[in-house]
Amino acid sequence: MVAVLAAGSVHETEAVLFHTLFQLILIILAARVAGKLAGRLGQPQVVGEIIAGIALGPSLLGSLCPAFSQFAFNSITPLALNILSQIGLVLLMFQIGLEFDFSHLNEPRNRKAVILISTAGILCPFALGWELGGVSASTLSPDANRTAYQLFFAVALSITAVPILGRIMMEYRLHRTRIGAITITCAGLNDVAGWILLAVVSAFATSGFEPRPFLIRLGLLAAYIVFCWFAVRPFLGWLLRLWKIKGESIPHDLLAVVLSIVLASAMVTYRLGIFAITGGFIMGVLMHQHHDFVGAWRRNISDFVIVFFLPIFFTQTGLRTNIHGLDSTPLWGWFALVMFCATLGKFGGAWIASRMSGMSNDEACAVGIMMNTRALMELVVLNIGFELGILPQAVFTMLVLMAVLSTVVTGPALKIWLRRMGHSYAKEKSPSSCTADLN
Repeated sequence: MVAVLAAGSVHETEAVLFHTLFQLILIILAARVAGKLAGRLGQPQVVGEIIAGIALGPSLLGSLCPAFSQFAFNSITPLALNILSQIGLVLLMFQIGLEFDFSHLNEPRNRKAVILISTAGILCPFALGWELGGVSASTLSPDANRTAYQLFFAVALSITAVPILGRIMMEYRLHRTRIGAITITCAGLNDVAGWILLAVVSAFATSGFEPRPFLIRLGLLAAYIVFCWFAVRPFLGWLLRLWKIKGESIPHDLLAVVLSIVLASAMVTYRLGIFAITGGFIMGVLMHQHHDFVGAWRRNISDFVIVFFLPIFFTQTGLRTNIHGLDSTPLWGWFALVMFCATLGKFGGAWIASRMSGMSNDEACAVGIMMNTRALMELVVLNIGFELGILPQAVFTMLVLMAVLSTVVTGPALKIWLRRMGHSYAKEKSPSSCTADLN
């Protein structure tokens, strides 16, 4: 009897492994092909990878080849892809933290810019989303709680996709510029505020509005950041002195300990309710000044994260997205209004704040364009709202399209303003170029 059960368990495991490997082959190849096509069209490769993830879901593959889609992505539980995508996202955020140069923020004028842009970048789209949610509630979501619907709408318009923005900025060689450091910091602050707002809205939808637990959560996050700066950062420095990097590779013991710390940090921020990816980003920031480690990570690990893990995240999100929900002219009209308000709130707010902080018009436009990048990070918010029954199918579809389109236009629009600024965004050929990691 035991042998029969063991044989059945082994067979089940092999079946899950077979389908998971098949999924990974489809995902990796589709991402590479779509990324190359996007590059030929003048788009960042990440845009092609995002579209490939959507295309593998019910929006395209599920409609054109339902039997194949069923076999490929619905034959087994999605748990394996879910876990792989989240691990990849944590590692990407750690990598983004490693790559960015935050020394520009030591200047008082840059701190002023961060405060102004991050504040405007969350308040302006939130206010427009609140008003648009109020106007559309009776038509698009008459059965949902009106206040909860408005809050979810407002949060959805407020998100900036830090991982996607980070990859776009690295591809256009903005990661070590002043506006790059300012923008990614503002986007990160926006996301922290957005996730806190999401937690508040979810709590309101399920058990009523209780701000005290979330103020405690924010205080715990601040305490954790302070702990990391004064305790974890020196410990990491000690580790790097203990296991010095010699040559091109990272010592295996050092890599094992650093990865463990990154994953543990992700666990801590998850328990704090600020999502695991924040923990990865914090650890990357703590280590970004150790240039030997950053270079060795770039040479040995970065490519694997970009090529293997990221497309899994895009596809896993795309499998939950169906863009066939807009089936009437009035709904497309509402979508156009959503797109207009989302862009006006994010781009307009960031542009005004950038100008107030002393940036030129071209710099302010570049910051506004980057802050308007939303991509698939926003789908986390949308899926929660959909599962809670607050966002109906049509509104969910509109917001998904808005998130994708706002990302698609980022590359072409950013190129225009970078050219006006005299910034060279061509990829570097030297080994030290982190943009090579995105090929």
